Amino acid sequence: MKRNLHSIQLWPAKFVFTPSTYSHYKATSNSWTLGVNYVLPLVEIQERERAPSSVQLAAAYGVLNRLIPSHFSSFEFHVIPKEHCGGEFCFHISNHPGSDRHDSPEILISGTTAVEILSGLHWYLKYWCGAHISWSKTGGAQLASVPIPGSLPPVQDAGVVVRRPVPWSYYQNAVTSSYTFAWWDWERWEKEIDWMALQGINLPMAFTGQEAIWQKVFKNFNISKSHLDDFFGGPAFLAWSRMGNLHRWGGPLPQSWLDQQLILQKKILARMHEYGMTPVLPAFSGNVPAALKRVFPSAKISRLGNWFTVNSDPSWCCTYLLDATDPLFVEIGKAFIEQQLKEYGRSSHIYNCDTFDENTPPVDDPEYISSLGATIFEGMRSGDRDAVWLMQGWLFTYDPFWRPPQMKALLHSVPLGRLIVLDLYAEVKPIWATSKQFYGTPYIWKVTLLFFCTWFAFTICRFNLPRCMLHNFAGNTEMYGVLDAVGSGPVEARISDNSTMVGVGMSMEGIEQNPVVYDFMSEMAFQHSPVDVKAWIDLYSRRRYGRFFQPMQDAWNILYHTIYNCTDGAYDKNRDVIVAFPDVDPRSISTPQIVLNDIHEQYGKQYLTRAVLEETNDSYDKPHIWYSISEVIHALKLFLGSGNQLSDSSTYRYDLIDLTRQALAKYANELFLDVIQSYELGNLHTVTHLSQKFLGLVEDMDMLLGCHDGFLLGPWIESAKKLAQDEDQERQFEWNARTQITMWFDNTEVEASLLRDYGNKYWSGLLRDYYGPRAAIYFKYLIESLEEGKGFNLRAWRREWIKLSNSWQSSRNVFPVKSTGDALNVSQWLFEKYLQDLGSHDH
Repeated sequence: MKRNLHSIQLWPAKFVFTPSTYSHYKATSNSWTLGVNYVLPLVEIQERERAPSSVQLAAAYGVLNRLIPSHFSSFEFHVIPKEHCGGEFCFHISNHPGSDRHDSPEILISGTTAVEILSGLHWYLKYWCGAHISWSKTGGAQLASVPIPGSLPPVQDAGVVVRRPVPWSYYQNAVTSSYTFAWWDWERWEKEIDWMALQGINLPMAFTGQEAIWQKVFKNFNISKSHLDDFFGGPAFLAWSRMGNLHRWGGPLPQSWLDQQLILQKKILARMHEYGMTPVLPAFSGNVPAALKRVFPSAKISRLGNWFTVNSDPSWCCTYLLDATDPLFVEIGKAFIEQQLKEYGRSSHIYNCDTFDENTPPVDDPEYISSLGATIFEGMRSGDRDAVWLMQGWLFTYDPFWRPPQMKALLHSVPLGRLIVLDLYAEVKPIWATSKQFYGTPYIWKVTLLFFCTWFAFTICRFNLPRCMLHNFAGNTEMYGVLDAVGSGPVEARISDNSTMVGVGMSMEGIEQNPVVYDFMSEMAFQHSPVDVKAWIDLYSRRRYGRFFQPMQDAWNILYHTIYNCTDGAYDKNRDVIVAFPDVDPRSISTPQIVLNDIHEQYGKQYLTRAVLEETNDSYDKPHIWYSISEVIHALKLFLGSGNQLSDSSTYRYDLIDLTRQALAKYANELFLDVIQSYELGNLHTVTHLSQKFLGLVEDMDMLLGCHDGFLLGPWIESAKKLAQDEDQERQFEWNARTQITMWFDNTEVEASLLRDYGNKYWSGLLRDYYGPRAAIYFKYLIESLEEGKGFNLRAWRREWIKLSNSWQSSRNVFPVKSTGDALNVSQWLFEKYLQDLGSHDH
């Protein structure tokens, strides 16, 4: 007799998921939106050009073997036509007809593509086996709850059919390629594409290696390699040179880099096509090398303004843009598309182009704007007659230029169904709802998941809008989410009147964080009704760790209602003091904004208690806090209480460290303000004592982060060095890697980069080696100010910390690539040392 160990020991039978558990898991037929009808010609073309079923099946079995090889013989996969799913994309899970035989597979999963098959595999593992899949850095896959082969739980006799309500699930952001993918090799890319398929993603960006394509294209326009050395950014800054924000910074690119990345791109595209995915390729946006103006002196090429260099340094600022109305635009656009088709052998016909995200048209005449849009699209269509333009919708959010007439002119400049808009911040400020479904244009509902696009954050500053203060920072380590909006927003958009929604998606500057949000949002690609988030979270906590513990379920319910319930509408950012230390005079932080409640004695010295922290001075970017700190500390206490049972789980250890880090980071923000308040009182002893406490906390947090591979600096730097061909390249690539996460852009001896700490990270090694020493310099000048009875020497502080940063950027010391230490013991110790007395009230 088969033993269902899963339902007996790990997952109570009443919690096993079936489609009857929640009505919203029941698929409905004929649910296509008006927008889907517009893009059906493209969908049909892609269907005809998709990889053969045999290729897709081989690819799907490859994922199964890499994910859970012990169960390779337990599943059988089939590719089925859409007609079996009512004309939609779907997967079907059923008991294998021969499952009663000893040597037969147990579960049969059929899908319209390999992506749907693998989504079905993931769905079965989640809801019948209590498993969980996330990135390796965030704990990896929890598969211990999957019963042994021969004991897999059956589904109901009729099987389970899950259909996509819209055809596409989009993934990535233009800058993810630099903040996360910059140093990836094929081994890491293979894991990511597997993850995409399991999450149901079928419309990923594929931007790797395009510089090699551009090299061949521009050669035909008499642009040499030396000209391109000035055009391309370094490996860690390619995203911004592609968008025309900068040039040469971190470069030049070695020819070996160009060649390697092109080979890598071909592998990426081949695997995506094997899964039946639709990779999105880049298109020409108008960004051109400076030399093109000399080669074509009569072309309409304009020089753009400064993008956050300190002194408008022409070495890397002020790039060039070819006007879309110039005949050369279509010629270059066509050549770029054709070169990609020549190199890759095929295309999925969807191309991304965002000409207007950094560059407002010079004239607001709708006819002129319409002509611009038509010409940009012609650059794609002339190279691929089936081309569809995919554009990001940020410009309609931040730029007042785009009033309804101008917006309509652009959106209607392309034939209906040949333009798709990404509604990037739809979980908080959906554009579709205020623009009549993008005035009838197909769009994709996207969640921007914590880290938004660099060019957006700083472009709004360029226009002097009030939202300039709402920066968002790339790939930062911050627990954050808007789960309620994610669980209902895509459904509301899809079922709204005359909906033109054609997909859902995720856009983030950096990945490998907040796994709960990615797990949830990925699933929305298959949801037809709003999700009961509370019920979903209860199941998530069980799947994440492979077993049920009431304290952990209680803890996750607290996190759901606090950290993962940001409803203030602010663009989240991580400006914690440790990782984004204020570069201001201390008096601009505390006076007169801090309202003092009383003075109390501790260690025989005066301390201040804050009653209210008002809006701080503009020179100090106050950290974003949207939840009750005391409630989160209580959740951490519940996590710690379950440690003896769960400490062997990598997913638990990751979450424990992340939650401890989150709580300690917010405590550090308060501790820093305590230092500043004591400085305002002129209390030298207290400033000295609290400064040392702050620095000790940084050291302790570095030790905490060193307990899990997902929080290490070493892998980032070593992966950069690994791609180098010689010592010079190794030095260059390491400088790129170090610079992106610290100073980011250029500086002078006394003026830091305007983008400093944009890419800040809570990584072990970075806190001890950089953030701590930087804070120590600031505290040194605070103490000197009190000792000498003089004002804070801001200029001297800046000179010294900038020197520290530039030295660190060029240093070559090595950091661990493997974690050490006991996460539970260290977290418990730090909780008792810093947080235990804070759990009853918000500090």
